[in-house]
Amino acid sequence: MKWVTRQKVHVDRVACPWLIKKFIDPEAEFVFVPRDTDPAAIKDGIPFDMKGVELGHHEDKCSFDAFMEKYDIQDPIAKKIQLIVREADTGSENPSPLAIALDVFGRGYSLICHDDHETLEKEFFLYDALYAYFKKQIDNER
Repeated sequence: MKWVTRQKVHVDRVACPWLIKKFIDPEAEFVFVPRDTDPAAIKDGIPFDMKGVELGHHEDKCSFDAFMEKYDIQDPIAKKIQLIVREADTGSENPSPLAIALDVFGRGYSLICHDDHETLEKEFFLYDALYAYFKKQIDNER
């Protein structure tokens, strides 16, 4: 399946592709379009994190939230990451240190990567590391 979002990915537009690959569509292909692209014009692929789409921002929630809800992802570790992504992406008033770090790393990756595909490739390791950290934390609580 093709998934379409805006160019120059940042927190939500990296976290969502990671979530898609991990929980929804392991064979996903990502297409990046100019910021001013009308999502209604997209005929080949599912638009996300674009103005007015189902898998986008709604009220105080980010696109990652929309994916978690639509695909009924109940994984407790993904839910922990969901909170961090929302804080980092929506300008939360008092973001957690991890949300601030996610934003900073996202900005840094955009400076060292050649394109959005490379950014996803490199930043997915960051989300995999967060997932592993929280998994170990949950496993230790059992």
